Amino acid sequence: MGRASHGLKATTSSILLLIGTSLASAGETVDYSADGADYQGYYAPASGEAKGLVLVIHDWDGLTDYEERRADMLAEMGYDAFALDLYGAGNRPETTDAKKAETAKLYDDREAMRARILAGLETARERSSSDQAVVMGYCFGGAAVLELARSGAAEDVAGYATFHGGLATPEGQSYPADTAPILIAHGGADTSIPISDAADLARTLEEAGITYGLHVYSGAPHAFTVFGSDRYQERADENSWSVFQAFLSDNLGASEG
Repeated sequence: MGRASHGLKATTSSILLLIGTSLASAGETVDYSADGADYQGYYAPASGEAKGLVLVIHDWDGLTDYEERRADMLAEMGYDAFALDLYGAGNRPETTDAKKAETAKLYDDREAMRARILAGLETARERSSSDQAVVMGYCFGGAAVLELARSGAAEDVAGYATFHGGLATPEGQSYPADTAPILIAHGGADTSIPISDAADLARTLEEAGITYGLHVYSGAPHAFTVFGSDRYQERADENSWSVFQAFLSDNLGASEG
C-alpha cells in the first residue's frame, strides 16, 4: 500500500511538472451545435484504448488553454477527454463584469445550462469509444457539474468531480438517490465559496445516501488549481489531482498502474 501510494504521488508530480514545459497538445478543436447555436470544444483522445471518458467543464473565463491543458493531462493518463463550451463559439469574456454576466445567464436559466452540458457530453461520446464518463469542472464549472448531478438527466455517468466550485444546492433541488459518486475538492481558505457550503453539501449527500468524498486543503484559496495565477497552490493542486486520479480509477474501472 505504501509503495502504491508513493508511486501515485510520483506520477502526479511528474504529470504536473510537464505543465507549461514539454506537454504537447494532444487534442483538436471541435465545432458542434446545440439548440441551433454554435459551440467550440476541445477533444484530447487517449493513445490506444481509452480507460474511459472525462468531460471537463470550464470556469467563468469560458473554455481556455487551462481546460485544454487539463484535457491533455487526462489523455496522457489514458482517458479520452473533452473540454466543452458553455458560452458559445468565440464567446470568451475577458473582464470581470463580462464573466459575471455570462455565468448569471446560465444560473438564471439552469435548463439551458443542463442542455449545453448534455450536448457537450453527446459530442464527446461521438468521438470516444467509451460510453462511461466522469464529469468534472472548475469553479463555475464545478457548480455546473453539480447541476447536472442533481438533474439526473445524464446516462452512463460514473462519477462527478468539482474543484473549488460552487456547492450550494438551489432551493427546490435535490440529489436523486441513484446519483453517481461525487468528489469535492475545496480550499480551506476559499473566501468565495465558504466552507460552510462544503459542510452543508456533505450533510445533504449523507442524508441522501450518496457516495461522496470531501477533501479540504488547508490554506488553499479559491481557484487553487489554476497554474500560473497568484492563487495557485502547488500542494493542494497536486494532492487534489492525485485524489482525482484514484477517483477515476475506482469509478471508471481502470487501473492507473
